[in-house]
Amino acid sequence: MAKRPNGAIIGIGELKPARYSEGKTTLGLIAESVLLAVKDAGISKEEIDGLLVGPQVGETPQHVPATVSEYLGIEPTMTNTVDLGGATGAGMVWRAAAAIEAGMCETVVCVLANKNEKGNAPRSPNRNPIREFDVPFGASGANTSYALLKREHMERYGSKQEDFAQIAYLARNNALQNPKAIFYGKPVSVEDILQSPMISDPLHLLEIVMPCAGGACVIVTSAEKAKHSSKYPVYLQGAGEKITHRAVSQAPAIDKLPFVYSIPQALKQAGITGEDLDLLSLYDCYTSVVATQIESIGICEQGQFASFLRNHTFDHKGDYPLNTHGGQLGFGQADLAGGMSHVIEAVLQLRGEGGERQIPNIKHALVTGNGATLSETTALVLGGER
Repeated sequence: MAKRPNGAIIGIGELKPARYSEGKTTLGLIAESVLLAVKDAGISKEEIDGLLVGPQVGETPQHVPATVSEYLGIEPTMTNTVDLGGATGAGMVWRAAAAIEAGMCETVVCVLANKNEKGNAPRSPNRNPIREFDVPFGASGANTSYALLKREHMERYGSKQEDFAQIAYLARNNALQNPKAIFYGKPVSVEDILQSPMISDPLHLLEIVMPCAGGACVIVTSAEKAKHSSKYPVYLQGAGEKITHRAVSQAPAIDKLPFVYSIPQALKQAGITGEDLDLLSLYDCYTSVVATQIESIGICEQGQFASFLRNHTFDHKGDYPLNTHGGQLGFGQADLAGGMSHVIEAVLQLRGEGGERQIPNIKHALVTGNGATLSETTALVLGGER
């Protein structure tokens, strides 16, 4: 077994997602999230000596770590931006542990936030392979790109629309147990999902995350310092990361997508198998992404996620609890902070703070992140033991 990282999560802070955030700034949402995490960890702001942030903050196009440090009133000895799209939240956690192991810092704030205002103009894309090889053929934007990956799975393995709809249904059903979820109290049926508008064939509206505003923060510290934490520490037991492409036109075969590498690597480092996992906190921007990950964990064969879903249960009392907070499909996707919600749910569950959705006797949680078009992937194994 590979050496385990020296790091533990001792504090979390998450804002309730909101459809719009008129009058708020990204820096303000970052500060709110950090304050919640600092309070949760029971530490002082002066103990923070590391900062990891996303690549863009609305109020500054560059010098992002310095801008955020100044706004928070901290003077870190290690800062960086992490640019992995939806894998950024999970990627921050192992990078924080690595910086601690290197002796650069001891307590790291990992924070992401997003404001969402009505009438936001889309960002102008830079010239790259996507502009040259994808856009001219209509493959512009995430919806179209992920639709192509879903179609490939359907054509190669014979998976059906209702199989993917089941994933969205499970997410929305779990969101009914989470008062913070943007779709709390708003159940849907598989039929509702299948009858929702076709956005990019074969993707329906309710198979796609709804962008919203929000923020999330976790605090990572050394395993030694975690022993004295006011909250039950959650240790990083394993991590894996893999990037294979950027443009969907350059993607490998569907059974060679990067989760096939990053998830087994995290499990190997933790010294466990997929059967040892008590929570699957899987990044779910689209239903097809969850299907791919289930088939990469080693708990079902490639192409067989549908039969796996039919033969198991996935709520907090099930044999394979999956995105018990509702996932981003049920909880909401506050841009990159949406990915961090999967980390926070794992921490809550491992602490025993899941409330009505608490998983009994939980020991190991798998957390994943996905950026670009199933190209940037990170996987973490979190647990209550070093």
